[in-house]
Amino acid sequence: MPPNLAQSSLNSLTVGVLVLDGDDHPVLANPAAREMGLIRSSSDAHTIVRTLAGQTRRSGVTRVVELDIPRANSDAEPLGVHVRAIDIGGGYVAVEAADVTEAHRVARVRRDFVANVSHELKTPVGALQLLSEALQDALSGGEAGDSVPDEEAVARFADRIRHESARLSRLVSELLELSRLQGADPLPEPEPCSVDRIIAEVIDRSRTAANAKEIEIKALGERGLVAYGNEGQLVTAVANLVENAVAYSPEGTRVDVESGATDEAVWIAVRDEGIGIEASDLDRIFERFYRADRARSRQTGGTGLGLAIVKHIATNHGGRVDVTSTVGRGSTFTLRLPSRSSEQG
Repeated sequence: MPPNLAQSSLNSLTVGVLVLDGDDHPVLANPAAREMGLIRSSSDAHTIVRTLAGQTRRSGVTRVVELDIPRANSDAEPLGVHVRAIDIGGGYVAVEAADVTEAHRVARVRRDFVANVSHELKTPVGALQLLSEALQDALSGGEAGDSVPDEEAVARFADRIRHESARLSRLVSELLELSRLQGADPLPEPEPCSVDRIIAEVIDRSRTAANAKEIEIKALGERGLVAYGNEGQLVTAVANLVENAVAYSPEGTRVDVESGATDEAVWIAVRDEGIGIEASDLDRIFERFYRADRARSRQTGGTGLGLAIVKHIATNHGGRVDVTSTVGRGSTFTLRLPSRSSEQG
């Protein structure tokens, strides 16, 4: 192969290729290797690469490792690289590096998810265990040894058990829902869905919780709109937004569910007069298990998964969800959905 063709081929590779001499000086490096930071600005190989090359040179054994290399002059996440170092004789070591940053990120997300699930499940399960013991004690008459049950304590503990059981059940249901939305199962064939029917169903579902806090839910905006997708999932998404609005709003306020349309999309906005969200939290509230106010969320029975479910439903439908908020004045979540099927262009 002509030298210029060999160099062109090497330069076109997305994997980094680097050859170090016996003194660990680079004698060959393609652009991908430089972009990955395997070569520093002084034309010296990265310290980690030199160490790996030295080990390979001394042992003569090919080394394969995965590393997280800090990016130079950047606060961005480390570069994940799959590195293979080969002794090619004469003191020379060839290093091949593939960018696996995304795979490392997914692995971290998976580990964090498992840790969060374990923590979230542990809380209600632990509470149920303690409450059941307290209930058993109350039924036996308490510390006084009286055989007459403490009816007031029994009723209180039973109510707490019901509350924690409902929370646990909701958490498991939302975990299953989120897992299904993120899975490989294709979205059911999009069908025309009546926005009026979606909103009516959501308001009906939310009426009991809203009435308990004397919160009025109003349907506003255009009528007769049609969105394309899966009606059950769209009801779930809007219901999660309305339930959040009710949960985080003070008594005697109002929640508006407004619909409208542009040339390309149908939108449903849920507007409340609640506590609002700090600007620093707005970019993270759609993350799984992220809660802007953990204490308040636990009081309301929130799982930290509702908004993540909304985001995935919106994304799976080719839409998106946006939020604007002012602390102390309320929030508006807007779900934007395709107003026509993909077959219609």
